[in-house]
Amino acid sequence: MTDIVLTTLNARYTHCAFGLRYLHANLGSLSCRAVIQEFVINDRTLDIAEALLRENPKIIGIGVYIWNTRESLAVVRALKVLAPEITVVIGGPEVSHEIEQQEIVACADYVISGEADHAFRILCEQLLEGAPPSEKHIPAEIPKAESLALPYHLYSDTDARQRVIYVEASRGCPFTCEFCLSSLEIPVRQFPVEGFLTEMQGLLDRGVQQFKFVDRTFNLNLRISSQILSFFLERMRPGLFVHFEMVPDRLPAGLKDLIRQFPAGTLQFEVGIQTFNVEVAALISRRQNYAALEDNIRFLRQETGVHIHADLIAGLPGESVESFALGFDRLVMLAPQEIQAGILKRLRGTPIARHTETWGMVYSGEAPYEVLQTKLISFSEMQGLRRFARTWDQIGNSGNFVETTPLLWAETHDPSPFHAVFAFSEWLHALSPASSGHSLKNLASYLFKFLKEKSSMTEEKILESLSNDFFRLGRADKPQFISNFERNNPELRSRLSVKRTVDRSSGERQARHLA
Repeated sequence: MTDIVLTTLNARYTHCAFGLRYLHANLGSLSCRAVIQEFVINDRTLDIAEALLRENPKIIGIGVYIWNTRESLAVVRALKVLAPEITVVIGGPEVSHEIEQQEIVACADYVISGEADHAFRILCEQLLEGAPPSEKHIPAEIPKAESLALPYHLYSDTDARQRVIYVEASRGCPFTCEFCLSSLEIPVRQFPVEGFLTEMQGLLDRGVQQFKFVDRTFNLNLRISSQILSFFLERMRPGLFVHFEMVPDRLPAGLKDLIRQFPAGTLQFEVGIQTFNVEVAALISRRQNYAALEDNIRFLRQETGVHIHADLIAGLPGESVESFALGFDRLVMLAPQEIQAGILKRLRGTPIARHTETWGMVYSGEAPYEVLQTKLISFSEMQGLRRFARTWDQIGNSGNFVETTPLLWAETHDPSPFHAVFAFSEWLHALSPASSGHSLKNLASYLFKFLKEKSSMTEEKILESLSNDFFRLGRADKPQFISNFERNNPELRSRLSVKRTVDRSSGERQARHLA
């Protein structure tokens, strides 16, 4: 009997709904009466409703997130029209704050705010026993980590083969950065490490190769961080890939010694820097030691094979375009493989809202609630920053043009990486204003044309750089103008006969940077 259906709309198929698996695992005796159904945001509303109603459930629980809020509302509306007798319960970060303003809350029967692992079970027990609570809004108490049943057995064999496997050794964050929902999740709660590692062994035994830790501060507890790293190091095998989110200024010698031992491409660290402007950092209650941060990134790049994904945020209160540019340039000089240049979002419930009037913060009313302009950055400038971020992602973060991208600032009149890439992105926008993305071949052609116009390099040097990038990745689908150059260049002919293969077991982008 399926009395309870747990569902959500993921951003893409390769993502797993980690939260649903926690809810299912903690249903207790009701777990045998529940199923999980996952969809993606591109699925049609009525197809989703049909699949959910096919189970003939009494309760449908829906996880609502910033990426699926619009689509989730459409599903709830359809369910309440087609089967009003079914109780619809919503929860998740997007409906845990400012709930009185949201249409989806008005449409649903109940909304659970906060971590619903236990609260959802209690609500289902009440509903199935015919004793529904009178209050629509149910604020969940923060559960102790040791009280939670772990959900890893609910990953299917298909999940293990085809999808990102999310895991967590802790919940919460000790920091109070005002743009982040994690700043509201105090205190940090650590799962018992022995039981957690037993579950990780179970996933390894089932063939899982890629682990994505969702802990906000993996290296906060150094003893447990070392235990987890040692666990994976002792079980090293080809294709193993582990992602951690880390505090960038906290990397003591013991942890460094462990990290050095991992093969290149095995570890990925997501490093949240957000801003290099000390005054802006203080304004948003962000604390970090910049000298230690820079030393640690240099260590990771020079002495380890860790893939670094570093985050910067454009549009923070008090930050101008030039201030962001200085921070970006400073980060480029540290050479992380990827720099995520994100646009500030005003997530529901975050304290960043207190700066709205003082700093003229204007946000979009639609998810993901990005800032449109500030006191220091006009709407036009913010649009330029968005184009810059997309362009950098395509040429820098992608790993497709590792050799050619630095030529934009090394060989043009502007030595600033930010301003050089910004100039290319604006030039590209003028040529193709309607495009949100470009094929690899077209990007190569645009880079060649731009560098030929704006730099002092010879045509041969530009072509050789582009040729090296295509050869490095073992790609045969190169533009004709590069193939012609290679055929007419005797020094490159011998290289063309060598076949290149790239190990992509750690991930597509990571492999390109590693090649």
